[in-house]
Amino acid sequence: MLRSRVITALGLALAALALIYLLPPPGFALAIGLVALLAAWEWARFADLESAWQRGLYVTAIAVLGVAAWAWPSLRVVALWLGVAAWAVAIGGILSHRQGRQFKRWRWIAALLGFAVIWAAWVAAAVVHSAPNGDHWLVWLFILVSAVDIGAYFAGTAWGRRKLAPSLSPAKTWEGVAGGAACSILICGGALAALGRLDAASGAIIALLIAVSVFGDLLESLLKRQSGVKDSGTLLPGHGGLLDRVDSELAALPVFALLLPFV
Repeated sequence: MLRSRVITALGLALAALALIYLLPPPGFALAIGLVALLAAWEWARFADLESAWQRGLYVTAIAVLGVAAWAWPSLRVVALWLGVAAWAVAIGGILSHRQGRQFKRWRWIAALLGFAVIWAAWVAAAVVHSAPNGDHWLVWLFILVSAVDIGAYFAGTAWGRRKLAPSLSPAKTWEGVAGGAACSILICGGALAALGRLDAASGAIIALLIAVSVFGDLLESLLKRQSGVKDSGTLLPGHGGLLDRVDSELAALPVFALLLPFV
């Protein structure tokens, strides 16, 4: 299992680097949009949209939102803030979750969250990529999120004792989160320090991105629990679906896009 996870992760990393560095901003926006629509197809299961036409309609609606953001640039800021608002609601749901709790009108909650979260992440990735040195900043962000994930896995395996969210993800521990945060700070904070850009503001932004990436992972656990789904899909060997791999990135992207001018 670990071997297939590593191979898949390396393949995804190489593909991401190729998209980020080889494509111009319009091409990158289109490519990341296709990834977003694949994620939307998987997310539709969380909203209990099982038939192909229902999921297709859901994906089409998000595609229309994505196109609209490029036709009317003012919508990009709306998308980013809507994404942040959706994550604030999601974090509230995560913090209030108790074992066996079933949220009322879950189907509609999941569907609306998906619209906001996926649209915001799509717009955010394109906005960051088109910014000065945006390609480097996107790689920096993806390294930060990956470092949290990898560091948490190994630290949790070695020292994990206290459960982070036992009603959502029993395997995650506070020790794992601490290890992931330390790994991310060491790598990404170190990179900023080497460039002479590490200060109180950038340090606070790193801490915030680490926190939201953890909640991104927990939100997918909540979605699975509420929907009775084990994995979001079967697209990626060793990982499950695409959402199982990019859940933390979905949370971090809109926050980072809004805060990039302050890093």
